[in-house]
Amino acid sequence: MGNRAVITTPDKELALYLHWNGGRDTVEPLLRYCELQGYRPPSSDNYGWARIAQVMCNFFGGSTSVGIDRFKNLGDQGDNGVYIIDGWKIVGRREVSYDEGWNVNGWHDIPESREQREYDFDEMLRSFDEAMPEALRLGDLLDAVEVPTSEVEIGDVVFMREYESGWKTYPVVGIGEGNRNRPELAGVPYVERYDHDGDYSWNANNYIREDTAFVVARE
Repeated sequence: MGNRAVITTPDKELALYLHWNGGRDTVEPLLRYCELQGYRPPSSDNYGWARIAQVMCNFFGGSTSVGIDRFKNLGDQGDNGVYIIDGWKIVGRREVSYDEGWNVNGWHDIPESREQREYDFDEMLRSFDEAMPEALRLGDLLDAVEVPTSEVEIGDVVFMREYESGWKTYPVVGIGEGNRNRPELAGVPYVERYDHDGDYSWNANNYIREDTAFVVARE
């Protein structure tokens, strides 16, 4: 017995098998957690499969709760069927159907009404984080408020992704004026990160380039 699921990508080459916690209420926060960590998704390259397996193996422990194989070998393992992901988003839900004689009768979509919704999304994010090695945890980022970057103000404290991995907080100290031949940075907030003789507007890596930002506190 289990609460199984298979996760694959649109090309249906490789796939991840979950023997437990295969409901959408685990899989969606799992994908979001990997996205927040900045991992490259399985639809991008094989590193994505390794990272999603890493998170789930840390969460489960043991040795037989997670597997990776070619999708043609796994197929539908029952219970929650198959999740098709592109990037870190679910783009399809499928399962095998059977006729009255239990012969395979093809694939069909799983309706939203049948999805499992027992676990709280934010609690699952924290459960994944607590199972990670301490140095790799997101920690306080999970308590930050995600807002449109256009709403970020001078004095806000925001998380910025570090070069290799992880996040670090910085105060917002200015709004780009679009000078220095960088008109695309006009109106974009920048933080006190890389200094240039006391001027933080010079370095493009100081600017919040994403559509949203994680705000820790407002002064």
